Amino acid sequence: MNRLSKKLALVPVFLLAFATQADVLQDIKPLQDRWAEVNYSMSEEQKEQAFPELVKQANAVVAANPDKAEALIWRGIIKSSYAGVKGGLGAMSLAEESKADLEAALKIDSQALQGSAYTSLGVLYYKVPGWPIGFGSDKNAKKMLEKALSINPQGIDPNYFYAEFLTEERDYKAAMSYIEKAKQAAPRPDRISADQGRLQEIAALEAKVAKKLKR
Repeated sequence: MNRLSKKLALVPVFLLAFATQADVLQDIKPLQDRWAEVNYSMSEEQKEQAFPELVKQANAVVAANPDKAEALIWRGIIKSSYAGVKGGLGAMSLAEESKADLEAALKIDSQALQGSAYTSLGVLYYKVPGWPIGFGSDKNAKKMLEKALSINPQGIDPNYFYAEFLTEERDYKAAMSYIEKAKQAAPRPDRISADQGRLQEIAALEAKVAKKLKR
């Protein structure tokens, strides 16, 4: 087989990979949209009622795409968000499940969704209590969030969450620099509702950090 024939033989493989990638992105889009609606438009009580159904939807997407990091990332994000709403001992089991999904996603494709698994793992590490209650770790949080930023340095999510982490670490000056980067992130045309909600969170964090810096 000559060089041209070899290249042509690879074309169907490339097209198949592209098609399956498009399929999983299409499958996760309803999860992304519903998550934004639940996360930013509902009361805490409504969220607690809505998230279990969203977890079921995410389970179906993972079942249809068992080898796709994107599906696992979004199930991990949804379970993490549900844990934040649920609280108590039930929240810890959800956080553990979220962590398992995100770690599984990293093993498949650490670059998927611009390193979102690293971002979400970082958030879990600084929000979950440490030993002996949970697996929380500021050291691991910093490591995961910095890895996310190395993959997506201009992204709204990694910059916002790193700013939030630095705020909890009382490094307010550094936090403000990442807040500014988050504010300047390019809009995501397919994530309009999520961007609007995140910008509100950024504004609230900015106000909090500005007060700290004035003291």
